[in-house]
Amino acid sequence: MLRAPVRLAIFDCDGTLVDSHANICRAMEAAFAGVRVEAPSREAIRGIVGLSLVEAVAALAPDAEADFHSRVAEDYKTAFQRMRADGLLDAEPLYDGLVEALDVLADEGWAFGVATGKSDRGLAHVLAHHGLADRFVTLQTADRHPSKPHPSMIHAAMEQAGTDPHLTVMIGDTSYDMEMARAANVRAIGVTWGYHDEALLRAGGADVIVRRYADLHRAMTGEVAA
Repeated sequence: MLRAPVRLAIFDCDGTLVDSHANICRAMEAAFAGVRVEAPSREAIRGIVGLSLVEAVAALAPDAEADFHSRVAEDYKTAFQRMRADGLLDAEPLYDGLVEALDVLADEGWAFGVATGKSDRGLAHVLAHHGLADRFVTLQTADRHPSKPHPSMIHAAMEQAGTDPHLTVMIGDTSYDMEMARAANVRAIGVTWGYHDEALLRAGGADVIVRRYADLHRAMTGEVAA
């Protein structure tokens, strides 16, 4: 018997599945303090969420040398790990309606993946904390791929799930997610509850914009206007 084609919905994590900006900002502030440089504003830090660490630091400090970017990225990891070990991480709540949206889509045969600038360890912690680890058939992180918007994560997710671009959608809150989707030739769905505004999502190539998880199913079936 032939298997039905797999329809794959790939989600970003930070700003799409969970609201993690407070912890990201605090860790980045600590990393810049470690090199005795004034940290960027929290608005600026929110703007780079989704990029891999070195690329994120480079975007925040474009005039600095590559060694500086690498040092701050390592200090960020250390700061985040220390915050977790000391029990100082703020809650990273799921966005309202996520679980219900996953239930509806799963009932229709969708498979789920994640493509994130987080590390394997960071993503595993988030999914385990929220009881979501068994929901996803493919997990792609910055540990094994170039930074967004390179399409490597989506290509690997499709290969692992056994599907093709015309059966795949990328769901994310940043222009980097939209640009990655376009580069991989998959449908791009932008969500407005994260860290980039609607104008940036559209500039990144979003095919459709969703303002709440309750509308995601309709967007994926083409019932929500762009």
